[in-house]
Amino acid sequence: MKILISGLLNIETTVAVRGFPINYYPIDYPFFGVASAVSGVGYNLAKALTALSDEVRLYAFLGNDDESDRILTQLGRDGIAADGVSQTLQSTPTSVVLYDPDGRRQIYCDLKDIQEQSLPPASVDLDDCAIAAICNINFNRALIKEAKAKGVSIATDVHVLSDIEDDYNRDFMENADILFLSDEALPCPPEAFIRRLHDRYHNRVIVIGMGSKGAMLLDGATGKVYHLSACRGVKVVNTVGAGDALFAAFLHYTAKGLSPIEALKRAEVFAAVKIETNGASKGFCAEDEVEARFVSSDISTKEL
Repeated sequence: MKILISGLLNIETTVAVRGFPINYYPIDYPFFGVASAVSGVGYNLAKALTALSDEVRLYAFLGNDDESDRILTQLGRDGIAADGVSQTLQSTPTSVVLYDPDGRRQIYCDLKDIQEQSLPPASVDLDDCAIAAICNINFNRALIKEAKAKGVSIATDVHVLSDIEDDYNRDFMENADILFLSDEALPCPPEAFIRRLHDRYHNRVIVIGMGSKGAMLLDGATGKVYHLSACRGVKVVNTVGAGDALFAAFLHYTAKGLSPIEALKRAEVFAAVKIETNGASKGFCAEDEVEARFVSSDISTKEL
């Protein structure tokens, strides 16, 4: 299956901290607790879907510097084509992620001048794509409307959201067939918020990732809302990238024709395997491992 991805690529440094809040001390020695790798939502999705044997068509922006060289080299190693990657930024985006022993994280993302870019829809090949995963970044605003006009199935993740009328994310929410978000900043219980979102934007599927509490799904075809429990027996190392893993795997199984609930169950397993590894772009497994772990995942489903 071909899945189009348009989103962020960056260099990410993860740092293990003792806990939050962080007390001041001039130096610490977290042995093997500092690591640097290629990351960003676009890369995470591309790598996850490649691990699941999908063909990805990637679009992104980089600078023309050492960091971009590293990213392009890694894409080549991963077998991800970089034909849609433009090196027009002043410098390549970078991020730093602090994470504690409980898996909580604090992210500092330096986007450089990427928010000033625009991706011309004419430069994007939407043909034969089962789904277009269009990330909520400024350069995708014209693309998501073009994909909608062409009838391409659109998926987007707005991550942290507290207002259904959020100005920044409105373009993405109103054009998405599949809408993902986190429960981290919701102003009300998830069930109430997911219903409000659907009443406003009428998305085909809405999923709220809830971490250790599982996930919530609204099926637009029926209007029904479901809560799915989290996987059992997960040894959490770092939750960074868990949402990207959940999103990517859901798209994979949706494109294969699974129902939203069955796709989300397997996506939870894929994300559970991922967070047993440190690093947002590490820990993505193949479909056979998902199926093997799914047998013992013990994910329950409850209609609300």
